[in-house]
Amino acid sequence: MQVYLDNAATTKMSRAAIDAMMPYFEEVYGNPSSLHSMGQQAKEVLDEARSTVAACLGAAPNEIYFTSGGSEADNQAILSAAAIGARKGKKHFITTAFEHHAVLHTLKKLEKDGYEVTYLPVGREGNITAEQVEKAIREDTCLVTTMTANNEIGSVLPIAEIGAVCRARKVPFHTDAVQAVGHIPVNVAEMNVDMLSLSAHKFHGPKGVGVLYARRGIFLSSLIEGGAQERGKRAGTENLAGIVGLAAALKEATDHLAENMAKVTALRDKLIAGLGAIPHSVLNGDKVSRLPGNVHFCFEGIEGESLLLLLDSYGVEASSGSACTSGSLDPSHVLLAIGHPHEIAHGSLRLSLSEYTTEDEIDFALQVIPTVVERLRGMSPIWRDKVNGIKPFLL
Repeated sequence: MQVYLDNAATTKMSRAAIDAMMPYFEEVYGNPSSLHSMGQQAKEVLDEARSTVAACLGAAPNEIYFTSGGSEADNQAILSAAAIGARKGKKHFITTAFEHHAVLHTLKKLEKDGYEVTYLPVGREGNITAEQVEKAIREDTCLVTTMTANNEIGSVLPIAEIGAVCRARKVPFHTDAVQAVGHIPVNVAEMNVDMLSLSAHKFHGPKGVGVLYARRGIFLSSLIEGGAQERGKRAGTENLAGIVGLAAALKEATDHLAENMAKVTALRDKLIAGLGAIPHSVLNGDKVSRLPGNVHFCFEGIEGESLLLLLDSYGVEASSGSACTSGSLDPSHVLLAIGHPHEIAHGSLRLSLSEYTTEDEIDFALQVIPTVVERLRGMSPIWRDKVNGIKPFLL
């Protein structure tokens, strides 16, 4: 059996998304900026997709900007706030210590340009409170940016409460909702957000297309100069087929959200219960406020890369954390942020489920993973030292 449990990295495209896209490769392939019939037909399709996405998010169509994905949307939101802040003499950002690198690297770049960033600690559970944000806000704060749900450990942050604080203090609020959209309820009005990023391939849409929601009145800076596409805020001929696929996948996900959440949560909890029985292991992330499909464990005495490679040979495809940093030898900044020492952080495993995951696949994973962990520990001199009392157990 081959079991794919890396849906946080990317998902397989849904049949609805594929079917929706096909006509815009072969039949209606015009440029939406062209004035001829096919171009105007393409523009109508683009407008319809924008309206669909807006309805799924509780936004207005003219608040939706199509991008190449979540990273571009994050960059545009943050750099737009930086430009606005600079004009007002406000050069202070607030974020968390465990954001995606699309956010962290952008903020690090801004720090070199004279901006100041407050990185809120996330504690053992991997979460923050609205009170932390409120205490960190200053007169010169130009943006609060926090993820809706963590991409590695699955913690879901109290976005509506944070947004309410920001709204009361008149500070713009951006959330990276890449891991949340399509998996938990996301409504921009109820969440009190000014900007929100999402990416289609995280909810069974195509890769290479995303959205930046920007509330009416938020002035966006352009990252890409050129034509007047996306109301002058994102130059380049629109990826019409990709945008149609995004809209179709998002509508399907939101239409079936309650049933999918119930199914995936039940499978997640079964997987957590089974893996939690492995000695000297720990579940990472918020135990209650958690994405339905996220299971993230650390196993003492083993190394994550060896774990992944051996699991793959047994037929279980997983990851140790973010796919964006899979080539790095450094331990996850997320696991360090929640207080794990390097030794424990190196032995991590992220399993991420989707509505396509079956109970048989979970049962198979629960047979394979404990076997692989035991096998790796049996080959580890560090583990032998711990068992023999030479080194202490940390978990």
